[in-house]
Amino acid sequence: MLSMRLFIALILGAFLVVVGCQSSFLNSQTSLQPTDDYTEYMWEVHGEEQPLPTEMLTQSPSEEDTVNVEIVTYGNLEGKPIKGYLASPKNIDRPLPAIMVIHEWWGLNDNIKAMTRKIAAQGYTALAVDMYGGKFAKTPEKAMELVTEARNNSDRLKDNLTLAYQYLEQEKNAPKIGSIGWCFGGSLSLQTALLFPKTLDAAVIYYGGDLETDPKVLKPLETAILGIFGELDRRPSPQTVNAFETALNELNKPANIYIYPNADHAFANPSGERYNPEAAKDAWEKTVQFFSKYLK
Repeated sequence: MLSMRLFIALILGAFLVVVGCQSSFLNSQTSLQPTDDYTEYMWEVHGEEQPLPTEMLTQSPSEEDTVNVEIVTYGNLEGKPIKGYLASPKNIDRPLPAIMVIHEWWGLNDNIKAMTRKIAAQGYTALAVDMYGGKFAKTPEKAMELVTEARNNSDRLKDNLTLAYQYLEQEKNAPKIGSIGWCFGGSLSLQTALLFPKTLDAAVIYYGGDLETDPKVLKPLETAILGIFGELDRRPSPQTVNAFETALNELNKPANIYIYPNADHAFANPSGERYNPEAAKDAWEKTVQFFSKYLK
């Protein structure tokens, strides 16, 4: 038989193991972890990156002389104003076609503002919307926190997009309206088309993580679609992109879908590790031509 001292030691040891395991479990639960397969993939793609300003900010100094910029309130959500970054060509005295610019998981940062000016310089009123309520990320950890919070409130995202659309339609009297988004914003560009399937004139989707492939959901769409994707991407994968394209084609929807060889997720972002300059240049040229065709 075990002595009383040995018995007590064994019980104490077992208790410490259990407590240690519980402590380890609690620590793992309170540490920053992706909450679903989307945020897990975003962390895999962007977890080692920083949203640094890129050459986009200095490539077109002439834009300072041709584009006006301002911070505007385009609506109110839950009693709080929603502010966006508005850019438009100078010396224009008539309503212009407008484009909603939807940011990546980093938020409405300097890179998105630069792209908004670049779009406006093409002859559009460009509104960069803010899906994070005035916040943006400087670290991957903060980006994951913000995108998770946003995705957990899909109704708020839809309300935000609706307010932006109504602002351009009613306040800016835009004769035509389009949308463009990258990554997280790519999914929301498609969502904008589904929110306004008969009145949004054009939507550009750069590697949006969530693609709708159900023909029943896509059937109401009258919006022209331009899809820009990478062959090496896994969210969405080429198989999902092909299913998306097939559904649109079978419904006779106006859609142009491109999968760039040897291009990965976020290949058009110069600040990212997956930047593919040749694919990004070609995709931008297609974007300019697409908007010109359907908005001008």
